[in-house]
Amino acid sequence: MAADERNMPFIKHLASSDRKTRTSALNTLRTFLTAPTTARKLTDLDHLKLWKGLYYSVWMCDRPIPQQNLCAELAGLLSILPAPKDDECAVVIPFLRAFWATLAREWTAIDVLRMEKYLLLVRRVFGASLAWVGDGKKDKSGKTRAGARADGMLQLLEEWPLEKTGNLSKVPVGLRLHVLDIWVDEAEKVELLREEGDESSDGSDEFLNRLRHLVEVQSKSPCKPVRVRAKESLGDERLSGNKVDPLGEMDEDEQNDRDGWGGFED
Repeated sequence: MAADERNMPFIKHLASSDRKTRTSALNTLRTFLTAPTTARKLTDLDHLKLWKGLYYSVWMCDRPIPQQNLCAELAGLLSILPAPKDDECAVVIPFLRAFWATLAREWTAIDVLRMEKYLLLVRRVFGASLAWVGDGKKDKSGKTRAGARADGMLQLLEEWPLEKTGNLSKVPVGLRLHVLDIWVDEAEKVELLREEGDESSDGSDEFLNRLRHLVEVQSKSPCKPVRVRAKESLGDERLSGNKVDPLGEMDEDEQNDRDGWGGFED
């Protein structure tokens, strides 16, 4: 049963032109979402309504510093959402699904002047999503990034931003490209990237490989810009197996100079 809108009056205040009203509404939302019974009762429609309000909260926010702070606060909501013991994904995954559905729906309507703050919002939420996976309880093998949170998050990414059928009416090209631009950066921030040969004890390697596979699927997209961007990100030097040989970067003349006779040694 959907939550009565009378119990969520703060939604319309999130889109207020008055900054103090928006801030107050966000604080009320934060309190509302921390209640386990309330948060778990929210339907998909409720989450979509919440994110519509949050989307317009970002829309109405002016000036770089307030925009940066707001994007960080919205991404930070993941850390306060309840994670029921019987189903850690019961609240966060539906909340994030509504986020991606909302951004995908509105993406092509975002004007050039506002696009930068939404790019930042996607980056912050994506990064917070990866961090949330690592904060989960351990699975039977003692790994945090190989349990229910990891499965739920990867399924969600495959359903939305890294959707594998190439349905551009569901996930616009621009949104796909941005996720492909940032996934390695955000993986590095949460320490998913490791030196070649290093093995993780928390399941990071397995999670990263599964995430990497979702990007590999994008490299076969029917959309050329998506294919190109996916291949570029998969070739990032920070990813295991992509270390560049210094000699391999030299052109033929440079290699000949290095391999040639260097004169008598002293």
